[in-house]
Amino acid sequence: MEKKDIKKVVLAYSGGLDTSIIIPWLKENYNDCEVIAVSGNVGQADELEGLEEKALKTGASKLYVEDLTDEFVEDYIIPTVQAGAKYEEYMLGTSFARPIIAKRIAEIAIAEGADAICHGCTGKGNDQVRFELAIKAFAPDMHIIAPWREWSIKSRDEEIEYAEAHDVPLKINRETNYSKDKNLWHLSHEGLDLEDAGNEPLYDKEGFLEMGVSPLKAPDKPTYLTIDFEKGVPVALNDKKMSAKELVLELNKLGGENGIGLLDIVENRLVGMKCRGVYETPGGAILYFAHNYLETLCLDKMTAHKKQELSVTFADLVYNGQWFTPLREALSAFVAKTQERVTGKVKLKLYKGNIIKAGVWSDYSLYSEEIATFGEDNVYNQADATGFINLFGLPIKVQAQVDAKIKNNK
Repeated sequence: MEKKDIKKVVLAYSGGLDTSIIIPWLKENYNDCEVIAVSGNVGQADELEGLEEKALKTGASKLYVEDLTDEFVEDYIIPTVQAGAKYEEYMLGTSFARPIIAKRIAEIAIAEGADAICHGCTGKGNDQVRFELAIKAFAPDMHIIAPWREWSIKSRDEEIEYAEAHDVPLKINRETNYSKDKNLWHLSHEGLDLEDAGNEPLYDKEGFLEMGVSPLKAPDKPTYLTIDFEKGVPVALNDKKMSAKELVLELNKLGGENGIGLLDIVENRLVGMKCRGVYETPGGAILYFAHNYLETLCLDKMTAHKKQELSVTFADLVYNGQWFTPLREALSAFVAKTQERVTGKVKLKLYKGNIIKAGVWSDYSLYSEEIATFGEDNVYNQADATGFINLFGLPIKVQAQVDAKIKNNK
């Protein structure tokens, strides 16, 4: 689509550095087109404050702020936790937030009769892929504008210079200019001193961590908690019934206070490079741990092992922006079947960055103390093991006999 034909653009708008300068840039470079900003609320809290005023001041005609938080938790986060899916230990906080935002942006773009959708993702990152694959799923013929792949700006410092020259208000400066992504599940930090893999993250520096504290600053007394699950879905915290979103938010508080969920990782990006980031996922770390703990009781060996194997594929799909694909849907159907008996209660102890098992109970437990005991029992005949081992080891025995025969005939 030629620039002259683009009259109305829907912009994925966060109010951060990238999208803040994109509004005036679009109007400068796309014939003073109308820019409609859309912000998907996935729990970024204070980042939404003053967003409408800022968007309108910098040239947008209107701003949509869409509350996606319940859908985000119930339809994206919980299914991913149930799958046990992590990408190289990363709990996918940015990855599964992008499809739900892009889906809503595509819907608004169609309703508004927009000519194009614009996003502020860089040409080095994964998010450009996640946004655009989701847009293709819901608006396959929509033109996409990606300024980082077009403009002459080369760095975040140059972005700040552009913002200053165009009177775009910013909440950051050159000294605190980490690249961050925040939602109700996590907060990521990239750039600045973290670009040197030899630098220790500044966990104890005031203002670096936002969702919790360094383990060194966590209380000297442990915090105990219980989580109840029904079919793999968390439904109660400390015996208090609550929605999944409420539970995640409360776990964020408890986990953050105890220094839980910090991850420093050099990950393999979809676009081919390695990238170093620090993630805060306090509630998520607890939820993954608790859910896995309960599954050790409720899943049989074959199902557990196959689920663990497929969790890698599931994580790859989420990380690579392939949420809206037949394979992801098929894997989710498999996961849902495995969760039918993942019901019970988990007790955990949080202490200075550590999550410690403190008990697990389920009416569907496949663990039998009577069978597993080292004491006397009346249900397991140890003599049965002789025949089992003879049959299980028969191929090894036959192979050894054949090898010996061939050797002796030489």
